[in-house]
Amino acid sequence: MTPITLAQFFHWYYPADGSLWNQLKEKAPELAHQGITAVWLPPAYKGASGGYSVGYDTYDLFDLGEFDQKGSVRTKYGTKADYLAAIEACHKHGIKVIADVVFNHKAGADEAEKMLVRKVDPTNRKEFISDPFEIEAWTKFTFPGRGKQYSDFIWDHTCFSGIDWAKDIEESGIFSIQNEFGEGWEELTEEELGNYDYLMSADIEFRNPHVREELKKWGRWYLELTKVDGFRLDAVKHMSPKMINEWADYVQAITKEHLFIVGEYWNIHRVEALQHYVDATSGRVQLFDAPLHQNFYVASRMGKDYDLQHIFDNSLVSIIPQLAVTLVDNHDTQPLQELESPVEAWFKPIAYALILLRQAGTPCVFYPALYGAHYKDQGDDGQEHEIWLSAVEELPAMIRLRKLLSEGDQHDYFDHPNCIGWVRTGTVENELSGFAVVVSNGSDGWKYMELGTHKAGRKMVDLLGKNSTEIELNDKGGAEFPCPAGNLSIWVTKELAQNFSSL
Repeated sequence: MTPITLAQFFHWYYPADGSLWNQLKEKAPELAHQGITAVWLPPAYKGASGGYSVGYDTYDLFDLGEFDQKGSVRTKYGTKADYLAAIEACHKHGIKVIADVVFNHKAGADEAEKMLVRKVDPTNRKEFISDPFEIEAWTKFTFPGRGKQYSDFIWDHTCFSGIDWAKDIEESGIFSIQNEFGEGWEELTEEELGNYDYLMSADIEFRNPHVREELKKWGRWYLELTKVDGFRLDAVKHMSPKMINEWADYVQAITKEHLFIVGEYWNIHRVEALQHYVDATSGRVQLFDAPLHQNFYVASRMGKDYDLQHIFDNSLVSIIPQLAVTLVDNHDTQPLQELESPVEAWFKPIAYALILLRQAGTPCVFYPALYGAHYKDQGDDGQEHEIWLSAVEELPAMIRLRKLLSEGDQHDYFDHPNCIGWVRTGTVENELSGFAVVVSNGSDGWKYMELGTHKAGRKMVDLLGKNSTEIELNDKGGAEFPCPAGNLSIWVTKELAQNFSSL
């Protein structure tokens, strides 16, 4: 069975020229050959900023680049027809498609309404700092460009639990909307900021049964129209797990195929918070391993002072590997973004080896690591910065090796702070199988490791070409495998290396 290798096929600064869906259609054969088995695509529906929207300022879930709304027909990534054609091309080449969706909030309302609110302390959202008072705010969504096609549901203030801008008094803050569903926030699995239900824009009120039914109706429409294979759920940290459970069960019942559902629960310091969410959703939802990304980020900045023996400490993949989606970087952690914490370039090949060439977890590869990226934006210092992200040249070989030879047992040699390694033993039946990985964050390193007696006498070479040495395994299938300073080597059978490009 081919292991899942997910690619995040976008980044925050991808050009707003409507080309992404067409690029994916063209790249689908290449991605499949390389070993990518699933792609995570950005939100395909219309955002509040129209053709420039990255997609996380949700406006109309039913507009996939079909209607003239928010200043454009197409989205940042293309038209509805382009999107469906890209999905079809992926499916033709055996690639599953994971659709991104933001249920937490909506933005770009069409009309303002009057409503009763109470202001809350932003550092402790359970604490009210005002008596109830009336404001006028942007909370009514009528979607005039779409009319009532696909859905006639009108979103109004009863569909939201909070807002951050009072139009009439021109005041910002966090305003809890007082409605029949409760004066406060929905119950979450942890108490960050007292209650982190409210994140941004018009926060959706999931206690309203009409809202839940509308989102389920959308889920059915979306699945039946697009035939996607799963969903990436944004900001699940800020949504009630009860709602996620209800929605996930509903959409899963629509199809006989297992839906790949992964949530973004961003807590880099406490893996226990992710575990609590997994428990609350009874394993329905996988989660991105944010703490592991943080380990990579810290390790890349500390260099030889980081103890590689602890690289998986506090990670989701170390405790619930079957539900961990591992990553090196994403669109939020890339330079100049809100969660900016990019892994340093020298460490990226090591980090990708740690998620791609091991048994545990479902790895996710970031678009710039495949293709590079170049963009400009303003930083926190108020100055414009130009960013160049280089593709990780070792990545294609690692993805392909994962596809071809993720066989046999895994044995770890995490016994030195600056040089660690592991082997996949391969099988007796497959003479090409079996490999060893050695990484160093300090000086030139080496690691004695054994693949097993069934590999005795085999000759091994560095697939990445960082070492020109040829190594012969001893009668235990073992050898001292070297790697260069601050780098990695992947030792494979000589026969595999000679045939790698044609396999």
